[in-house]
Amino acid sequence: MSMNNSSNVFLDAAPTHPNRFQVNVINESHESSAAADGNHDPPHYEETSFVDEAHNRLRISFRPGNQELYDNFLQNGETAKTDASFHAYDSHTNTYYLQTFGHNTMDAVPKIDYYRNTGSISGVKMNRPSLYEIHEQLAKNVAVTPGSADRVANGDGMPGEEQSENKEEDPNAGIVKFGWVKGVLVRCMLNIWGVMLFIRLSWIVGEAGIGLGVIVIGLSVVVTTLTGISMSAICTNGVVRGGGAYYLISRSLGPEFGGSIGLIFAFANAVAVAMYVVGFAETVVDLLAESNSIMVDKSNDIRIIGSITVVILLGISVAGMEWEAKAQVILLVILLIAIANFFIGTVIPSNQEKNSRGFFNYQASIFAENFGPSFTEGEGFFSVFAIFFPAATGILAGANISGDLEDPQDAIPRGTMLAIFITTIAYLAVAICVGACVVRDATGNVNDTIISGMNCNGSAACGLGYDFSRCLNQKCPYGLMNNFQVMSMVSGFAPLITAGIFSATLSSALASLVSAPKVFQALCKDNIYKGLHFFAKGYGKNNEPLRGYILTFVIALAFILIAELNVIAPIISNFFLASYALINFSCFHASYAKSPGWRPAYGIYNMWVSLSGAILCCAVMFVINWWAAVITYVIEFFLYIYVTYKKPDVNWGSSTQALSYVSALDNALELTTVEDHVKNFRPQCIVLTGGPMTRPALLDITHAFTKNSGLCICCEVYVGPRKECVKEMNSSMVKKQAWLLKNKIKAFYAAVAADCFRDGVRSLLQASGLGRMKPNTMVIGFKKNWRKAPPAEIENYVGIIHDAFDFEIGVVIVRISQGFDISQVLQVQDELEKLEQERLALEATIKDNESEEGSRGIRGLFKKAGKLNITKQVPKKDSGINTIQSMHVGEFNQRLVEASTQFKKKQGKGTIDVWWLFDDGGLTLLIPYILTLRKKWKDCKLRIYVGGKINRIEEEKIVMASLLSKFRIKFADIHIIGDINIKPNKESWKFFEEMIEPYRLHESCKDLTTAEKLKRETPWKITDSELEAFKEKSYRQVRLNELLQEHSRAANLIVLSLPVARKATISDILYMAWLEILTKNLPPVLLVRGNHKNVLTFYS
Repeated sequence: MSMNNSSNVFLDAAPTHPNRFQVNVINESHESSAAADGNHDPPHYEETSFVDEAHNRLRISFRPGNQELYDNFLQNGETAKTDASFHAYDSHTNTYYLQTFGHNTMDAVPKIDYYRNTGSISGVKMNRPSLYEIHEQLAKNVAVTPGSADRVANGDGMPGEEQSENKEEDPNAGIVKFGWVKGVLVRCMLNIWGVMLFIRLSWIVGEAGIGLGVIVIGLSVVVTTLTGISMSAICTNGVVRGGGAYYLISRSLGPEFGGSIGLIFAFANAVAVAMYVVGFAETVVDLLAESNSIMVDKSNDIRIIGSITVVILLGISVAGMEWEAKAQVILLVILLIAIANFFIGTVIPSNQEKNSRGFFNYQASIFAENFGPSFTEGEGFFSVFAIFFPAATGILAGANISGDLEDPQDAIPRGTMLAIFITTIAYLAVAICVGACVVRDATGNVNDTIISGMNCNGSAACGLGYDFSRCLNQKCPYGLMNNFQVMSMVSGFAPLITAGIFSATLSSALASLVSAPKVFQALCKDNIYKGLHFFAKGYGKNNEPLRGYILTFVIALAFILIAELNVIAPIISNFFLASYALINFSCFHASYAKSPGWRPAYGIYNMWVSLSGAILCCAVMFVINWWAAVITYVIEFFLYIYVTYKKPDVNWGSSTQALSYVSALDNALELTTVEDHVKNFRPQCIVLTGGPMTRPALLDITHAFTKNSGLCICCEVYVGPRKECVKEMNSSMVKKQAWLLKNKIKAFYAAVAADCFRDGVRSLLQASGLGRMKPNTMVIGFKKNWRKAPPAEIENYVGIIHDAFDFEIGVVIVRISQGFDISQVLQVQDELEKLEQERLALEATIKDNESEEGSRGIRGLFKKAGKLNITKQVPKKDSGINTIQSMHVGEFNQRLVEASTQFKKKQGKGTIDVWWLFDDGGLTLLIPYILTLRKKWKDCKLRIYVGGKINRIEEEKIVMASLLSKFRIKFADIHIIGDINIKPNKESWKFFEEMIEPYRLHESCKDLTTAEKLKRETPWKITDSELEAFKEKSYRQVRLNELLQEHSRAANLIVLSLPVARKATISDILYMAWLEILTKNLPPVLLVRGNHKNVLTFYS
């Protein structure tokens, strides 16, 4: 295809080949055509489609004339519908749209519904066609209609699947969702502007001065701003659900951190309700005291008013989030009026009474005098900071109702950061204004004025005509450092400040009363603490946590009645700070893990700044109250340990997982730079279990010497048609690895599909592992049925042993009396489970139909029974035979099941007999030694058997004891066997000959032609010449079995050197006969042969 830069390209000429892929260059500039002619930039291309000449084409360009047409296609990132007949993915109408290609295809176009989580509340998750469905050939009997193909292409279903046309009611209808102003900004401002603004900020300015006071506020804001930035980054890294700080931390750091902080954060919010309500009640009681209207006494009046208040707040919360939001807005208006009232009061000319109390409007002398610190006894910068910092908290008020926000990803960062900015300006303005208007000490006596001739002490008040010098010797009731009601005095209308205090306390209490149940509900829904799942239930369209509201109410009421909040207040502040620290650490950790999934839309963050924020939060915790910080860390630590121990079944893709992967990868790469050393050798096993649940005993014995020390890979080879094998393999990978995890077996599962068993094992031996973490030992079960198996199976079995030796991999063959394969037992269990389910279903059906009468009820019963696929009962005579057969099968299965679990049990006092006949580098000795270190085998002692000369038994025993002591391997006894090479007794040899008789060729008894023919037809049989050539070796295997029967019949386990068959010399059948006779009628046997490289050393 050639392309032309001339103006003709822009014409909508009919294509020469209408069925070919058309590429048309268009002008995307909004400039005039004259300007476009002078532009020599590379051409831009329009969206194209596969179209027929007869169809109309929709050409997408960016000319001014049709820019609006393009904009109509995409609204909020999705294709818009312009009328009832429009379908965004329709490929069979006269118009082709952006997502279509002009022909039927099962391949799906990108669509947001494919990326949703299952159970998503924002939309239904759809499944795109699998790779198998679009890769494999289409079945011949599947008719692809235009509509079905199009639905499949766009994720609406599969061919032949019925699609409901009924329009269901929108599940989100009626749900109240808040924007960033009402949902986040208002809540955060109300929480940050607490009662501290009205009754403590003036005292802080008096103690620290304007300069240090601004630094105190600035340092507090640094902590909250860094936390806000980290929170914004986490919020914009994916969809945020309900749960606030708990959700953010748990999804970033995992359930261990999230579960521990979530519980104490919810509790802190519940107790904070009591703190704020008591603050409100104290103000009310003070007003009652001024008018002599105390009901009982101050303490009990606080309890009474506090209890009534918390009941009213509960009613507002239970009424619904919409009512609560309206109440918050009203409270914010009152608070803003109160703050404005203060600033207005600073410019209203002061009267004589206010002057006597230290207020003189804005004065440069007062500003200069109050600029520096004047700490009283026991106070300092950090003590003042500790008192002020709780006023800066409250930035999580909006995040805590994240589930009730329209767009949490946008609302939380915007609302929180703006709230921090606005409240910071307000705090700084109030601090500076009050410091420039009010002196530190004042008597309140209007007669304390300067009389002519009096000496002035040089203070700002003295210069303004008032003598407050006696405050140097005695405590005065007024001034910044003495009067907590300075803002009321300065304001234009004092009752408005009281209203502001009421608004600040009630709004904070209301926000905490809503936050605690929301966070607690999210925690309970995740079922991290099983006993708390009762509180996960929500009610109504908004899924309100009514049970959580009641629990929060009870906790708050209890602390109001206890009225010992001064003790618990520092702990609550530290709980909040711990949440801030973990939010900062979450942002740092996610960035440090370098996961591709960490890509927040909020780009104004830095991982090291977030880490600094976390460290700063921890430091502030100790500054505020060191013992409260210690208590917080202890509680969090114990909750972390508890959640870690319980291991909740959740997977949130946390940064902890990402960092684990990065660490594992780095460590694996680092290992490759270090040469292997014999001191660090450990058995790293590839275990041919098939499915791990089908041969549990083989896996158990291998796991016994690899657990916590070496690699263990359970391998399975799928043999058969590749298509079916790959499909079965892919579908079972996760299930079988999950089985390993469920049974606490520290092993990996790997599978391959191959044309034959040997090819699959060969692939596994070569490709398994990573870097230095590669298998060095192959573990297989003994082929118990070798005498009934086809010759090809025996060739494959022996062949994998040869292959392992070729790859310099050690071999361990395990034999137990009952065999390993329990797949038939598992199949029977599955069938019994199905029958039990059918029985329960039938009982339920019968119960449902007990109330029905007549034939109608009976017919209904048969119908339901038919649906359950319940078959006819077998006649009695047949069932009797089956019962007898099932009894025998059951007994056999029971023995098999018991044998399959023998290595799971603790081995009693006994021995592990090690027959170290050939030096293979020490693997035959190392494996039993590792076993004795395990809890199940620690009561078993090692007995060592080695070959030797009859006339040198004691000397060789001393030599072996010396070698074992140098290897630092403890043993109970050493036996030197001097009669290994004598002939076995006749009965044993006769048994061996009878065993191999069916597999002998007997070519010496036949003529040459017949013998050659038999060799060609049955090359796997044992020839007379072979048997004669290796008669001594055959004698040895039979004799060894006699010795094993004599010495080790009572051992818990026998570990024996595996004889090696020389390739192309010893037939597979003869080798299997050796292994059979060697291990016959013995306890569990491990035939071990290392790769003849040292695995033991006596050097340090």
